[in-house]
Amino acid sequence: MLSILNSLIPIFLVIGLGFAMRRSGFPGEGIWLPLDQLNYYVLFPALLTYTLAVADLENFDVWPMAWALAAGLLTMVAILVLWQRVRPIAGPEYSSVFQGAVRWNSFVALASIASLYGKEGVALAAVSFAVLVPLANILSVTVLTRHAMGISPKPATVVKLLAKNPLILACVLGIFLNATGIGLPGPLAVTAKVLGDASLTLGLIAVGGGLRIGHILEAKRIVLVTSALKLLVMPAMMMGYCMLFGVTGLPRLVVLICGAVPGATSSYVLARQLGGHIELMASLITGGTILAMLTMPLMLWIFG
Repeated sequence: MLSILNSLIPIFLVIGLGFAMRRSGFPGEGIWLPLDQLNYYVLFPALLTYTLAVADLENFDVWPMAWALAAGLLTMVAILVLWQRVRPIAGPEYSSVFQGAVRWNSFVALASIASLYGKEGVALAAVSFAVLVPLANILSVTVLTRHAMGISPKPATVVKLLAKNPLILACVLGIFLNATGIGLPGPLAVTAKVLGDASLTLGLIAVGGGLRIGHILEAKRIVLVTSALKLLVMPAMMMGYCMLFGVTGLPRLVVLICGAVPGATSSYVLARQLGGHIELMASLITGGTILAMLTMPLMLWIFG
């Protein structure tokens, strides 16, 4: 347990630094939006492309791991659909709850995996990116279009929105480069790695800067329920699917981390673009990130 805490505490300290920086007004309010845009459109896509393009997965059978990740996420989707049918809530609120329970914070996941499991863990994290980033984005866009915007999501509309998503484009490029054996030529690999390394640190600081404590108390019940689904139910389900698909060892631990991390801060951007409930989305991101400081070590201790 102590080794888990030693690996995770620095990550949440960096998030705390971002929170303290923004609340203190340093280095100025005008930096945060450009920082988010830089991370979303340039730095993190570079990290995704690099991680996927250079990942060496020859020593692992990654398909059972991929199935466990996808099955866990899709089971959560089924739970949320059932929730909306049994105890329906307003469309924009439901779309935010959906994102809060389904999407995952890639910055926290990769930083945790790198800290705990090193290069081999990061290589396996590439599998998680390839599975969860496109799937979570496709589902989120579909739900937001239908429940927040109130229109039937036509396939062409969804494809058009996804085609503009830099994270999905980066995943597609990275997978293509790896699968074809092209990889990244020396200078391009170094450039992408430099950008990706910057993304991880700045991304965690941006996560902290985006926390909004004041909104949590206004929706504390729905924040607690959604956080329980994301932080406790999701990793438990993924561990169940790991048993079903025979995922063991390091791949199983990487799946556990991916299931246990809080929701993605980019959910707020998508909610704002597609008519989601942005105040609730901010509360869910903040509450989930704070609670993850307790639940992530707990999940790793129980299932690790």
